[in-house]
Amino acid sequence: MGNAKPWLGWLSVAVALATAVGIFYVPDYRWWFLTALLLNIALAVVSGWPRRSVPAKQGLLTVCRLLVGGLFIFSSFTKGVDPLGTKYKMLDYFAAYHIEWLGGLAMVLAVLMILAEFLVGICLVTNVCPHLAVIGATGLMLFFTTTTLFDALYNVVPDCGCFGTAVKMTNWQTFYKNLVIDAVLLPLILNFKALKNRLTWRGQLLIGLVYAALFAGFELYNYRHLPVIDFMNWKVGKQMNAQPEQEQQIFLTFRNKETGQTQEYLSPNYPWSDSVWMRQWEFVDQRVEGGAEYLGFTALDQDGDDVTDMILSTEKLMMFTSHDMTGITAREWERIGTLTEEALQKGYYVVWVTASSQETVEALQERYPFVEEVYYGDELEIKTIVRFNPGLILLDEGLVVDKWSAIDFDRVWAHI
Repeated sequence: MGNAKPWLGWLSVAVALATAVGIFYVPDYRWWFLTALLLNIALAVVSGWPRRSVPAKQGLLTVCRLLVGGLFIFSSFTKGVDPLGTKYKMLDYFAAYHIEWLGGLAMVLAVLMILAEFLVGICLVTNVCPHLAVIGATGLMLFFTTTTLFDALYNVVPDCGCFGTAVKMTNWQTFYKNLVIDAVLLPLILNFKALKNRLTWRGQLLIGLVYAALFAGFELYNYRHLPVIDFMNWKVGKQMNAQPEQEQQIFLTFRNKETGQTQEYLSPNYPWSDSVWMRQWEFVDQRVEGGAEYLGFTALDQDGDDVTDMILSTEKLMMFTSHDMTGITAREWERIGTLTEEALQKGYYVVWVTASSQETVEALQERYPFVEEVYYGDELEIKTIVRFNPGLILLDEGLVVDKWSAIDFDRVWAHI
């Protein structure tokens, strides 16, 4: 093992990069793909085992350091730009693992986890505190790999949110991705002592603290004022009620449980009435061609009638969003009351969309009479419109003009 050829390390990195690309074409479990990833991890161990000629490995270690660090930076950025989204994902995990008692710490844990990812990434890329960075990366990858393995096997949470809302991956793709990272990280772990920095320990620590302070400020800003880059559907400038260019077609993909063969059908032209066929085949995915884009949002009035089209066809519509109206503070209610009065005077149509119960809404309407027209939607859907609770979105015939968190309600008119 100690006589492993240097080129084996480069081969392992090349295989890792190739399989990283291949992940996007393998959304489900495939034994051959998983085997390839595990064999590459074994290759990384063999090629990365410490040898006397450490200088010959410095180029390989630098590439591994930059690849792992860059991915950690990208992952932390996509989550740090939307820390509330990470909090919501943590709450999903707490519920799945029956540890809801940690819910009160979800926001703090989300911020700290994202910050840890960023520090590991930036320190690897800049070679600051490399030993601590590798230890941190190892701990995070052990946690992520184990968690996503359970996700892949048991579908604990449908989407882990590893890249926030920027990149969507299936649970198997996420697990595959972590195995790729593990393979590139292993040479750094096995050649731990070869990672050095000429700066003093105090100097490196000071740089690390500056990194932490800057990124923590970035997270705090996005938490208070909404994401600086919105990866979600309801982004500013998007026309939400665009007319379909052609008739919508839905294609369904089924997989044979015995052979693994997949077959795509144009819905509803598949043998759904054949009980034997239905036992042999299972649904795995669907895709849509043409038609209007699904908004991921439906609003109902108190009688259960759909008012989504009305909301998306109204001019100068101000829509307050709240997945939990009981969480709105007295100061926020004061701001909402002032803003509502000014909006009505300026000719805006003001509505609410909430996931709170009708009883809760009626109780609040007695205390705050300016909360008049209220519609009801799904909690998860509302959270994707405006992250903050409460939030405000300005629509003009379906065009997203702007949106704000409650912290910025006083600044609404300065931006219109």
